Amino acid sequence: MLLTTTDVLQGREVERYLGIVTAEVVYGTNVLRDFLATLRNIIGGRTRTYEEVFENAQKKVLEELEQRAKRLGANGILGVSIHTNMSTTMILVTAAGTAVKLR
Repeated sequence: MLLTTTDVLQGREVERYLGIVTAEVVYGTNVLRDFLATLRNIIGGRTRTYEEVFENAQKKVLEELEQRAKRLGANGILGVSIHTNMSTTMILVTAAGTAVKLR
């Protein structure tokens, strides 16, 4: 499965557009992780615990996006975008793209 943020793949032709695919991953926040992140904000520096959560969530959301596209018969996803949101109770990562059948 080819995933790209662009709307074309150089050297590949789109045989059929199969539709928009979306995926989402939601993680609950963690009191201890939040406390440690707050301390890190006070003293400065990167918050590796949250970086790991976001990194894992982005990987998972792309895996889910790929699975949903495969169910449509796709072998590629064009125009992939990933968005993240964080509230006091959860972390939401979403992805979207256009599922296509490439020649």
